[in-house]
Amino acid sequence: MADETRKIAFICSKGDLDMAYPALVMGWAALGNGIDVTIFFTFWGLDLVTKKRQDHLEISPIGNTSMKMSMMGLPTGNLGIPNWMAALPGMTAFTTWFMKKKIAEVGAPPVSEYLQMLVDGGAKLYGCKMTVDMMGLTKDDLVDGVIDIVTASDFMDMTEGAQIVFI
Repeated sequence: MADETRKIAFICSKGDLDMAYPALVMGWAALGNGIDVTIFFTFWGLDLVTKKRQDHLEISPIGNTSMKMSMMGLPTGNLGIPNWMAALPGMTAFTTWFMKKKIAEVGAPPVSEYLQMLVDGGAKLYGCKMTVDMMGLTKDDLVDGVIDIVTASDFMDMTEGAQIVFI
């Protein structure tokens, strides 16, 4: 029986800063293990590969029950940031700055650099045609490294036999 290359495909549907990293980290780990990696960016996940948005990803504390105040160094146990506090002007900017700081502290690169590492390592990146059309974008609006804009059906055909992870 011939050895078959393992394959994994990520569907990135969210454009928040914290939701950018799961596919990047797992994709990088997969490449390091010799696994073929394909990433499909759809809906707000397309922000990760859109030139004008890629370096401006944010994380909002509003309604984010997983954002613990203790993560911010405040002695409040496992309480989430209250929605009234999260809605204060400047909180999204603060939580975005704080998350970028925490990401840098663990040595993880910014999204643009991580994506370039993935491309350099052989990952294949694709934009969703429906989303690109819906948002009035073209391939020129996407960062270098995105191979093409494809339909969901094309993506399914390209990734036949792969584990598919939806983020």
